[in-house]
Amino acid sequence: MLSRWWHYIAAVAMGMLVVAVATAGLVSAFIYPSLPDLDVLTDYRPKMPLRIYSEEGTLIGEFGEERRSVVSIKDTPQVLKQAILAAEDERFYEHGGVDTLGVARAAWSNIMSGGAKEGASTITMQVARNFFLSSEKTFRRKINEALLALKIEHTLSKDQILELYINQIYLGQRAYGFATAAQVYFGKPLNRIDVAEAAMLAGLPKAPSAYNPVVNPNRAKTRQLYVLRRMRELGYITEAQFKQASTRKLAVRTSAATMEVASDHIAEMARQYAYERYGEQVYSSGMKVYTTIKAKEQQGAIEAVRSGVVAYNRRRGYAGPEGTVNLPAKAGANQALDALNGYQEVNGLLPALVTQVSKNGIKAVLRNGDTVELGPAEVKFAQKFIDSKSSGRNKLGPGAIVRVYRPGPKSAWQLTYLPSVEAALIALSPRDGAIRALVGGFSFSRNQFNHVTQAWRQPGSSFKPFVYSSALEMGITPATVFDDAPITIDAEQTGDVAWEPKNYDGTNEGPMTVRNALAKSKNMVSIRLIQGVGPGQARQHALIFGFSPQRIQPYLTLALGAGEVTPLQLASGYAIFANGGKRIKSHYLTRITDKNDRILESFQAAPAEQVLDPRNAFIMTSLMRDVVSRGTATAANQLGRGDLAGKTGTTNDYRDAWFAGYNMERVAVAWMGYDQPKPLGRGETGGQAALPIWIRYMATALQGVPNRYPGIPEGVTSLQVDPLTGARVAEGGRQEFFYEEFAPGSPFGLDPLPEPLQNLLFPE
Repeated sequence: MLSRWWHYIAAVAMGMLVVAVATAGLVSAFIYPSLPDLDVLTDYRPKMPLRIYSEEGTLIGEFGEERRSVVSIKDTPQVLKQAILAAEDERFYEHGGVDTLGVARAAWSNIMSGGAKEGASTITMQVARNFFLSSEKTFRRKINEALLALKIEHTLSKDQILELYINQIYLGQRAYGFATAAQVYFGKPLNRIDVAEAAMLAGLPKAPSAYNPVVNPNRAKTRQLYVLRRMRELGYITEAQFKQASTRKLAVRTSAATMEVASDHIAEMARQYAYERYGEQVYSSGMKVYTTIKAKEQQGAIEAVRSGVVAYNRRRGYAGPEGTVNLPAKAGANQALDALNGYQEVNGLLPALVTQVSKNGIKAVLRNGDTVELGPAEVKFAQKFIDSKSSGRNKLGPGAIVRVYRPGPKSAWQLTYLPSVEAALIALSPRDGAIRALVGGFSFSRNQFNHVTQAWRQPGSSFKPFVYSSALEMGITPATVFDDAPITIDAEQTGDVAWEPKNYDGTNEGPMTVRNALAKSKNMVSIRLIQGVGPGQARQHALIFGFSPQRIQPYLTLALGAGEVTPLQLASGYAIFANGGKRIKSHYLTRITDKNDRILESFQAAPAEQVLDPRNAFIMTSLMRDVVSRGTATAANQLGRGDLAGKTGTTNDYRDAWFAGYNMERVAVAWMGYDQPKPLGRGETGGQAALPIWIRYMATALQGVPNRYPGIPEGVTSLQVDPLTGARVAEGGRQEFFYEEFAPGSPFGLDPLPEPLQNLLFPE
């Protein structure tokens, strides 16, 4: 009986097939001639975004409506091609565009499963649909799709068709093509993906939203396992490879950034230049802009700013959860993850849903499904929000949305929060002005303002070296002694109101040398020094370092940094000290090419200009090395180097914190403050808030770089002096450097003394 039924079904199926073939033949005769030509395939010119690269070719920025990269079939990893065939079309290299065996298998599978769950769309048919057809499910569209697939197969080779598919298919997160998807989901170029990652990517075309590992990590994992099983069944991978790939935890990027080293502020600078120079075409022509940025240093700068801001937040105390959601007592993983929709990663600060709180720790779930555990220290940090008296949004309990941060791969998780404070770092080469790292703020997605180039802030004591430099030109030496005693300045000399300045710590130490005064950042000595030089002369001298004349005024308050500078200006000014008195022009572009790497424009560093006596630069560097070795920046000694020089800076009421420092290889400036200036908090000095950012960056930038010291310029003499009095001694003192013409002949450093200094030190 069963056998007769099978014969009957087979006969009916054969009859239907004959009718279908005849119908298809008639339809083809009418439709095939009207099919579109394939010029768009044979001359494939996709819209390519503007891409910004580091000097070494690392992607740091991208601009365009579509995220798209084009890769040739020969440069496509074999494991990815195998994963795609396993997931989408295992008989791709055997059929002629329409896989009749695949259609039959899919039909049988759907009959047996009681519904249309399995399709039979070949890779060629998907190419036809993506380039020429809509996604509507109609009989006519399916016929057109099949006929177009046949036409494509007669026009292009199999490898050409697969290459089009690899580059054109949409894979979620605005990513078109597998090369872009590798960047979007894993932050790496296509040629570096492994079996597990290839299977994850190959599972996306079926349903980019449903199988998106960022939005639906559980469903994405299920789809990946299916692709891996098919790869094993087809002999593409071994059993051992299957087991390894199926159990490996993928590091899926949860941020919106697609770059290997996200560098939004410098990328925006490059975008603005390209747009102003070449117009709207830059967003679709595949143009490439190469910058002077060093990828490793840029990553180090990003991490340094992030860690500095997080550390500042820790010192200020916990600010509370970001929000709360009501979860059922036994909420499933998907419910927990749904609660995090709309919360994006912000510069490494990950959104997390708290599931459990106890006196010993806090448990929370990340967007990728991982559970993180925060230890007792984090409970203590957030104690006032865990207290049972707190309620509603401020309650840190199950259902709270918080931010967590991990300083390093082996570090413990920390509880943190989105900052309102800002920070920035700029680093450049003192030899040619090439910008090697630039972080314009904590998060470009939250604040596009570039604090490196646009923020005019008071530099505080970080400006003192320029005033001291002017003093060297007037005959004042590192051994000259000034009195660190209280002083009152009338309104006429300040340009504003009467002024009674104080040292940072409120104490006074009496007479001390210029060297000791700069190392300890003594305000009273700086004011007396600018009195001796003259505010007008000090200002005129400072302008040779590239500061804006309208922002630097000739008042005594200039001694304490009362003008306004940008971090980039300050870095360029310090570069003159690092470069033996030569002024260089900062720059950030090396070349611009078209999509085929033909050079459209190239850039060269401007010649350096000698603007400062090399002796001045040498002696100032000597003075500022003492700031690091024994002054206000001794924390930098942890780098284990002797060639570092620099100066801390803190403005009134702790509104700005600075550290500017350098050696012969790098100049870097770190800054922290609020966009609407307000106090950072008591004790938040340049040494506390900005210097740690500088140190962390320099640890990366100078890794493996040997110590280098400038040679003593001609015209500099070295003598032994008493480190306290500055008096010349025969032995037992410290080595001090002088202009030959200003070598000391008296305890005060000069004989005879310049008249302004004579009047200042010995008033009648």
